[in-house]
Amino acid sequence: MVGKVYLVGAGPGDPDLITVKGLRCLKQADVILYDRLVNPELLNYAKEGAQLVYCGKLPNYHTMKQETINHFLVKYAKKGFQVVRLKGGDPFVFGRGGEEAEECVKHDVPFEVVPGITSGIAASAYAGIPVTHRNVSKSFAFITGHQAGDVAADHQWYHLANGVDTLCIYMGVSHLPTIIQQLIENGKSPDTPIALVHWGTLSDQQTVVGTLENIEDRVKEAAISNPSMIVIGEVVKLHNRLNWFQEEIVPNLPVVHG
Repeated sequence: MVGKVYLVGAGPGDPDLITVKGLRCLKQADVILYDRLVNPELLNYAKEGAQLVYCGKLPNYHTMKQETINHFLVKYAKKGFQVVRLKGGDPFVFGRGGEEAEECVKHDVPFEVVPGITSGIAASAYAGIPVTHRNVSKSFAFITGHQAGDVAADHQWYHLANGVDTLCIYMGVSHLPTIIQQLIENGKSPDTPIALVHWGTLSDQQTVVGTLENIEDRVKEAAISNPSMIVIGEVVKLHNRLNWFQEEIVPNLPVVHG
């Protein structure tokens, strides 16, 4: 009897942000393959005897290659186990969930996708930055920072700089200078507001805001690194007024305001 694979989004970090369905799958799983950015508190919901398999990945270093993860998903399901692939954020937003789903189809393994809250929305919200606002932003885009410096993607920067109100960039801290250069060269004003939200939705969240012109210095001063979400657009100006999380939950956390 073949089991089933559940591609479950764990949310952006705060364990309370996993969905009810995702938590139910977690509690019923025989095997859980989980990522580095999954809050370890969620593993406490695993049933007794469940096998936990760490699949964490660091920049430039993969504890487990994607091909190996794919193999394990199929292997455990073929043994009749209920398998949860627990991924930070949402499985289909820069999470390689699509690749894992394709692997299941290739081997006739039943699968189900349980969406999660992605950090592009959640980290922004916890920093008091709505990605859309009726009077400010009517469109937003999710972008991977890894495309910075990719010649094949260079043409996209013009459309991103001129056709989208709010940009949410994942995994982009190490490429920040290139991202800023591309946006300015393609028409964005150097005065465009930008924020970096480090460890969004967690108690040690830190937010640094500024403009495309000065954000690099502010990021260096605050020693911001990954994991961080980059948010660019006029909505960033709302941070000062709507910064509910850090003011109420972590009142002593330093925040650099623009």
